[in-house]
Amino acid sequence: MRDAPTGPPPGRAAPGRATATAPRDRGIPGGARRTAWLLAVAAVAYNAWLLEFLLPTGLDPRHSYVSELYAADQPFHALFGTVEIVTALLVAAGAAPLTGRPESGLAPEAGRWAVAGQWALVAFAASSVADVVVPMRCAPSVNPACEAVNPWHTATSALAHAALFASMALMVAAAARGTRWPLIRRWGPWVLGAALGTSVCTVGALIGRPGWHGVPQRAHLLLVGAWLALLAVSLGSRRIGGSRRIGGSRRIRGRGRHRAG
Repeated sequence: MRDAPTGPPPGRAAPGRATATAPRDRGIPGGARRTAWLLAVAAVAYNAWLLEFLLPTGLDPRHSYVSELYAADQPFHALFGTVEIVTALLVAAGAAPLTGRPESGLAPEAGRWAVAGQWALVAFAASSVADVVVPMRCAPSVNPACEAVNPWHTATSALAHAALFASMALMVAAAARGTRWPLIRRWGPWVLGAALGTSVCTVGALIGRPGWHGVPQRAHLLLVGAWLALLAVSLGSRRIGGSRRIGGSRRIRGRGRHRAG
């Protein structure tokens, strides 16, 4: 006759025995993955101005604004204007789902700054769309009679830059006070500083000092693309923590020893 097993009752671990758990679930959420892809594509599309080296635009990249590519009288205005709008929609779609909830790993104050930075990114996208809706009437770099300062277009461009730099500053500040986004914490201040510097160097034509403003502006656009790529990697790498037991609530238990009767 066999005695009953001496193991613990179901649902309770044996004394002195370790409870086996599965590795932490660290899969990337679908929303974060979607955000990463949207912002990564936007980073590339934002620099579609590189197509000017393949197309007969008639503009000199050294002395022209990129916005002249989609000026109303330019042959490829529809192409570059469409790319600009699509890029803005990608940025807005990538940032909008994140607004309203602070990122995990951030202190409450830093989380609020992060949300504000993401809303600023949405405002940047909206201003970029407005930039295309009210384009330059002509290209001043090739048409001396064309006004360099189009009031509406200049205003929308200024709003886009203000929203962009606000987003950068807020996200960098949030990263500096949280445990997430190490890439933004390390490289964000450098990208922000360089983007500000190159942006200032583009105002020559607006104050009657044209020439060579196209070089720093294109460098600025490359830096904005780098910023979007940085956001794509950082926001897309959010992970879900938490332990998960094998088989739900099951535990690994040793078999009870049996005595021969």
